[in-house]
Amino acid sequence: MIYLLQEELSKKVMDVNDIASYLPIGIQIVCAAGLVAFLMLVTHLLGPKRKTADKLQSFTSGIESHGDARQPVAIKYFLVAILFVLFDVEVIFFYPYAVNFKGLGWSGFWAVLLFVGFFLCGFIYIIKKGALKWEE
Repeated sequence: MIYLLQEELSKKVMDVNDIASYLPIGIQIVCAAGLVAFLMLVTHLLGPKRKTADKLQSFTSGIESHGDARQPVAIKYFLVAILFVLFDVEVIFFYPYAVNFKGLGWSGFWAVLLFVGFFLCGFIYIIKKGALKWEE
């Protein structure tokens, strides 16, 4: 009797990986996408359609626009943005180490130490090249 119950339970556990177990997730995704599409359609059909000159004009925060928008911008802004993304992504790699530092042992410690060394070498190189100096 107990053997039959265990066998029945093991069959149910094996059926969990069946495609039918993903049906509720699929239904939820379809319902969410349908609701979004329905609400966008309804607001488009029922919403006001008054196009005035003021509404069609670009928003400039109350400041009068002047000149051309195609003026050159200093490369320093782009350089700082790229450096921020670069170092931000490198810092993200510390998270898995922080979660698993006990399991990684000494080999993981030396790998992270090497990573930090490369990180600091790159930072020193950037400082020596003057990439973060604004007075030029």
